[in-house]
Amino acid sequence: MSVGAATGVTPERVGRSDRRKDLGEKIRGKAEFTGDLEVPRMLHGKVLRAELPHARIVSIDTSAAAAMDGVVAVLVGSELGEFNPRWGHAIKDRPILAIDRVRFQGEPVAAVAAVDEETAEAAVRRIAVEYEALEVVDTVAAATAADAPLIHAETVEPGLFHGLGDLPEEEGNVCYRYRLDAGSVELDEAEAELTVEGEYEFPAVYQYAMETHTVIADFGDGEVTLWASCQHPFLVRAEIADLFRLPIGRVRVIVPYLGGGFGSKSYTKMEPLTTALAWKAGRPVRIQNRVDESMLTTRRHGMRCRMRTTATADGRLVSRNVRLWLDTGAYADNGPRVCATAGDAAPGPYRWDAVSVDANCVYTNTSPAGSYRAFGAVHTQWIGEMQIDELARKAGLDPLEMRRRNLLKPGEPVRPDGTGKPLDADLIGDVERAAAAVGWDEPRSDSVGRGVSVGLLAAGAHPVSRASVRMEADGSVEVNVGTTEMGQGARTVMAQIAAQELDIDLDRVTVQGADTRFTPYDRSTGASRSTTLAGLAVQRAAADLRRRLVETAASRWGVEPDSLAVRDGVVEGAGERAGYEQLIEMRFGFVGGEVIGEGEVRPDRGSGSYAEGPVFWEVCIAAAQVRVDPETGRIAVERMATIADVGKAINPLLVERQDEGAVLQGIGNALFEEMVFSGGYLTNDTLLDYRVPRIEDMPAAMRGIIVENGDGPGPYGAKGCGEGAQAATPAALATALADAGVPMNELPLTPERVWRRINELKEGERG
Repeated sequence: MSVGAATGVTPERVGRSDRRKDLGEKIRGKAEFTGDLEVPRMLHGKVLRAELPHARIVSIDTSAAAAMDGVVAVLVGSELGEFNPRWGHAIKDRPILAIDRVRFQGEPVAAVAAVDEETAEAAVRRIAVEYEALEVVDTVAAATAADAPLIHAETVEPGLFHGLGDLPEEEGNVCYRYRLDAGSVELDEAEAELTVEGEYEFPAVYQYAMETHTVIADFGDGEVTLWASCQHPFLVRAEIADLFRLPIGRVRVIVPYLGGGFGSKSYTKMEPLTTALAWKAGRPVRIQNRVDESMLTTRRHGMRCRMRTTATADGRLVSRNVRLWLDTGAYADNGPRVCATAGDAAPGPYRWDAVSVDANCVYTNTSPAGSYRAFGAVHTQWIGEMQIDELARKAGLDPLEMRRRNLLKPGEPVRPDGTGKPLDADLIGDVERAAAAVGWDEPRSDSVGRGVSVGLLAAGAHPVSRASVRMEADGSVEVNVGTTEMGQGARTVMAQIAAQELDIDLDRVTVQGADTRFTPYDRSTGASRSTTLAGLAVQRAAADLRRRLVETAASRWGVEPDSLAVRDGVVEGAGERAGYEQLIEMRFGFVGGEVIGEGEVRPDRGSGSYAEGPVFWEVCIAAAQVRVDPETGRIAVERMATIADVGKAINPLLVERQDEGAVLQGIGNALFEEMVFSGGYLTNDTLLDYRVPRIEDMPAAMRGIIVENGDGPGPYGAKGCGEGAQAATPAALATALADAGVPMNELPLTPERVWRRINELKEGERG
């Protein structure tokens, strides 16, 4: 393989399903998570959470708790006046601890640090809080009513990472609004030959990562060190520095392995409270949530949506009109970005004469909602695809043919207003492959339905990532990159990219976890960006290291670098050859030293903002075959096919596993997962009451199809995956159920709901 300083490489070590780098540690139980760590002098923290969903705090008495043996510190919100009063990465609307009132059941009111968990729990129970109940608005309908009380009456400011333009003017409980308009929807609707419209509901659901939120904080000598189960360590670092008025370099965030994330550990969660408690205690403190506490820490947004879609009699799509309301809970969290992404996804990847989208992010007196895998697209794709199918039936067209006629083609603008990145995928080819995999044209019985779904997700987030690759004197390589390993295989993929660029065995490469004091900056781990952006930074860093080694050889041998080649970790040419270890010895004159390569990814032009992007459009395509039991309403998923349009699969087996996990989560979101709030109270906060997918819920037959067109912006033409299948799965299941004769306007598609709908349709036929 010729890989001189200026030449590229042909992928050989990428594109293989190499064994995961973390496999041995995890199988042997040696992998360390934040909950496994013990810091010297560490205390255990517990949180007193609000009993009421909306109330004024009349008084807090902590004296009995503070007097207990083993209690080191008791903290309430009024003690934190020297720090910034509120935090929030999108909108600064949230106190560390409630000060004058609580806005959701479960909001932190006080915290205790003690020598052990039992003492801390007992102390929390001794804190007495007197409340004055206030009116509760627990749905978007109640929150957007004309006479609804304001959940946030104070003026708020954008957070450090809002990134979506100006905050709206006063709009009651709407904290953010996203508009997308093109053409005249009103004119097209008036002249439409075919129209479909409806109101739809999507529930709040919980990410349910196996590891709950866990943070250890040490606050001393004007410096904070955090060991945290977080996906975005550099964003957490910036927020903690801003909140506690510290230079950013005085905050250090260390991320061990994560036991899953799915967006639940995006941005900042329990870090501010743990840091504040460590400040009060003067010793390191660990807070580890129970499952019910994590359910109140973050969730997926619930949504109400009105959608109207029109077409010509021969099936040409004309217009789409969407108005949606996302329930972001008591605090914005990532709601504004979810709102913008849902608005972007609402038209679907189709050609329109006119589009109008009005997406609203609404405060309610429920637990805060944030990121969850494929947010926005999951919310709206199933609705849009249901309406495409209904129009196809009215036009007398096969749903697949309807999509062939109307889907965007590569290079066409995705946003109807013409802004942002054009389409970078072959959607028609992708959906045809998915449909064929579930036997689209095969005969079917009355109780069987088949459906397809096509969507796009704005992916990549802000395109800023850095990496370094260091080679030791013995030729071993260490990759330093800020991407968080949370089970998706990031460390393996980064190692493969470095091994490819350096042309060495994968076993010689180690990838470290993130430590913001030493790891180069990476914006975040989410939005399917790690392989594309952090991977590109690793590729550039490894290529830079290779260039330095080749230049060392060229200088010693008196030749031009481009005349040399690298094969299996050996540089050769001009009648000479030397391994990497020999080159390092040549460079420094003794057996020692190191060579470091650096790589950087940043916006090529503009600011890299959401409006200018995305980095790439993640394809959300699936097909399904379901069987519905008319006597019980139970749905059995018989066949499922998803498309991973990844440009280049760095590790194909990891791509397949990502999509399998996304399908299972999508089945849960579609068929049975739902957080049930009543009067602001979460009523199903345990695994006994909250139904998560099990092995028996897997499709009887499932196929993950990898599409490699080399059309991505990442290394070797790669682009990210892992979210598209989650967005596509509920939509494919909903369209398949409608094909079986049971169209639904509310998720999840529980047996009871489906059974009731079947009987409603029967009554309608009789009437």
